[in-house]
Amino acid sequence: MTLTLTWQMLRDLKTSGLTQAGDRWHEVSSRSAADRGQVDRAMSAKLRETQESESAEAALRGLRRLSRNFQYLQTECGLVRTALNGLAGDLAEPQSQLKQALDDAAALNLTVREDGSVSYPATEVADMTGAKREAPGGNSQGDARLPLDRSGLGPPGQRSLHPGYSGFVPTNPNAAKAQEVADRIARAVRSAQEIDARYAKVLHGLRAEKGLDVTAATLKDVARDTADVRSTAGMHLAEGIPQDKDPAERKRWWDGLSEEQRQEYLKVAPDLIGDLDGIPAVMRDEANRRHLPLLIEALERRGGDDAKDKIDALRMLQDKLEKPSNPPMFLLGIGSEGNGRAIVSYGDPDASKHVAAYVPGLGTKLDGDFVEETMKRAQDTALGAQEVDPSSAAIIWLGYDAPQNVDVMDKGDAQRGAPAYNEFMSGLSVTNAHEDPHVTAIGHSYGSLTVGTAAQQAGGIPGVDDVILLGSPGVDAQKATELGVGKGHVFVGAADNDPVTHLPSKREVGLGVIAGSVLGGPLGVPAGIEVGRDLFDAGNDDVYFGKDPASEAFGAQRFRVDDGPRMVFEAGLFDAHSQYFDPVKDQDSAESIAKIVGGSPEHIVREKHR
Repeated sequence: MTLTLTWQMLRDLKTSGLTQAGDRWHEVSSRSAADRGQVDRAMSAKLRETQESESAEAALRGLRRLSRNFQYLQTECGLVRTALNGLAGDLAEPQSQLKQALDDAAALNLTVREDGSVSYPATEVADMTGAKREAPGGNSQGDARLPLDRSGLGPPGQRSLHPGYSGFVPTNPNAAKAQEVADRIARAVRSAQEIDARYAKVLHGLRAEKGLDVTAATLKDVARDTADVRSTAGMHLAEGIPQDKDPAERKRWWDGLSEEQRQEYLKVAPDLIGDLDGIPAVMRDEANRRHLPLLIEALERRGGDDAKDKIDALRMLQDKLEKPSNPPMFLLGIGSEGNGRAIVSYGDPDASKHVAAYVPGLGTKLDGDFVEETMKRAQDTALGAQEVDPSSAAIIWLGYDAPQNVDVMDKGDAQRGAPAYNEFMSGLSVTNAHEDPHVTAIGHSYGSLTVGTAAQQAGGIPGVDDVILLGSPGVDAQKATELGVGKGHVFVGAADNDPVTHLPSKREVGLGVIAGSVLGGPLGVPAGIEVGRDLFDAGNDDVYFGKDPASEAFGAQRFRVDDGPRMVFEAGLFDAHSQYFDPVKDQDSAESIAKIVGGSPEHIVREKHR
């Protein structure tokens, strides 16, 4: 088809031919996907397991290149198929409008000419005296603009003088009908021409260079191709996604799609699927891996220091995803909004009987520290829990904006993050393969307030059996029973040298208690002061956000943790706040977390309340 699309061509178009061609491209895409899987699983994995030599490494490099080639074919052929299906779908509406206009023309005894104009016959009309006179026939040229407000007499230009009569005669009533039909034909053809031009440009761009060798630049072209197809054909996909439904309904929608439909979403609209709670983890992972280079490219175009930090973190995350991981990594969400978003699971959360979702806190954002240090906490938790029960997985959930320093720490971020966390947890519940999986919510630092806030919403945190609070400044509750899982299922780790667990209540801050000793400097403590446990009021069980979770009054299960290094404020050392998950620096805490997550909380070593 060309830009000179005519009404005859639009009338005779068989859109099924476009979809059938798309099916053939889909077959090529599917074969490429199968071949890539064969290369990765049967060839590369076997070679990696059995051979260690320079020649083996060279062979692996060749296999990786072959795998990339198959990936390229899979994606590009899939994009061609999506574009052809989109073209067929988009042309269906103007074709239907044209055919209806042609049917109306035939019913009105109008003639549609080759150029799209419409002829109307002469007819007798009554003049102003009531005498019958002939109103001549004519020809109406269509206008592709929006419909005009035509009166019953038609536009002034269509009135005519009758021969032998000195005044105006009424317009031939067929003229207005012909003009209306001609306009509809013109608009249908114009719409189809615009659609055709858009898709022609996209399809023209889906061409490989000669001598296929998939490089980083080629993969960037794939990202651009995907974006082009999405912007042209993606509207149909976006309209079908139940964004405003709950995770259970989204899962039913996804389960009801054919495999071809699912693949189309993954290839063309990965950003719409990757962060959709209720979609299986394997599918979200595939979608987000596809979306990751597109997100990086979008941030590169935006520029700025904030974008640079996120780009660096996303590239580091991409490097990790491309290497073998123990446990395997699943990318369940990414985004650039706010301070950045990233949801990563170590182990398959859908296949595991025990699943934990950890919410990080104060100072967390999508940067290098998050990828290298904060994510490791989830990995350590997963590894520890798998020693208790191999069917375990642990997730780090950065799905909200945590406050970046104590000075701006209030309940707002937690209140905004809690609904998103609950929706995510609801999604985990509906996609998990086990009838009644054991789920643990973990909140560290300010993240414990987010978890506590989520737990106190109507219905609590969906599917959660246990709650772990680490280094907590309080959870906006007075009793463990307020968290909805029973006080026997709320566990607390609080190091005596962790200043965040000793932050004075807001009332005390207002009265000047402790004289700002924990509200200045990096975590609120003035430089030059070395503080130990004796700084704090041991009898005071109120902290920044309510009752101290480690206190007897709160009533949670406190487990033993290492006190951590004494706080050296001048050097900015607050290691006691950051080592709860670390099996080397705090074995007691890491083992207790692992036992709770792995379903054996009865084996933790308990510690007295404050």
